Amino acid sequence: MNALKKRQSMLAYLFILPLLIQFVVFTSGPMIYSIYISLTEWNILQPATFVGLSNYITIFSDAKFWKSLWNTAVYLLGVPIGLFLSLIIAIWMNQGIKGTATYRVIYYLPAISSLVAVTILWQWIYNTDYGLMNYFLGLFGIEGPSWIRNEAFVKPAIIIMGIWKGIGITIIFYLAALQNVPKQLYEAAEIDGANFLHKFRFVTLPLLTPITFFLIITGIINTLQIFVEIQIMLPDGGPNYAAASVVFYLWQKAFVYYEMGYASALAWVLGIIMFIVTYIQFKLSNRWVHE
Repeated sequence: MNALKKRQSMLAYLFILPLLIQFVVFTSGPMIYSIYISLTEWNILQPATFVGLSNYITIFSDAKFWKSLWNTAVYLLGVPIGLFLSLIIAIWMNQGIKGTATYRVIYYLPAISSLVAVTILWQWIYNTDYGLMNYFLGLFGIEGPSWIRNEAFVKPAIIIMGIWKGIGITIIFYLAALQNVPKQLYEAAEIDGANFLHKFRFVTLPLLTPITFFLIITGIINTLQIFVEIQIMLPDGGPNYAAASVVFYLWQKAFVYYEMGYASALAWVLGIIMFIVTYIQFKLSNRWVHE
């Protein structure tokens, strides 16, 4: 068994070796260099000037940083909403309905579509004058708002678009997890007199917690890095900077104002935030994730 485990370990390392080489060659170097850059004032055109922790100190008194951080935190509301809708649809599709394969394709299409194309599509949908969203609301006598030019509606608009874009992948994950739940557990629950809600609460949900944990972690990380949708739909950050995310603000500092040192510091602050959030999630997982 020891020899078998060694061979399996060697095979596993061989599979991940290309990614390790890619990380060492193309990622680790820039990451280490960005630490130095974050301690400097550098506009690309002139030599970097060492300023120590000045960039990091400035960040915590930067009103635009806190505004973009708050916006990013609001976007995280899309994670639980998307998970809930995905689970409902996956359970419905798992009932053996006709055309399940077709539904899978339909729901998955947005996930494999170009994010740029999807953003432009939703920009048309949200158009105040001829957009489908306001046209649909008009059928019920509701006057639709200016979705992406109204401070109160711009963040919900981006959340809705994000849920639509990512729901297909989540449905596929949940559907695969549901199909792996042993039928014997449902049969045993039925013998004990359990109804549909009981089976869902005490059998389905606990067995879905590992995949739910994975989807929460990846959803939070992806949302904290939201950028393309905002950069294309609202290149100025939206009304009163209401749509700007941390990554969008970072991009502005780096490639609009050429403050590379400050942008590198922002990147490391965001990275630390992501690490802390992920670490907390892993620590709390012991309380609700059932292997």
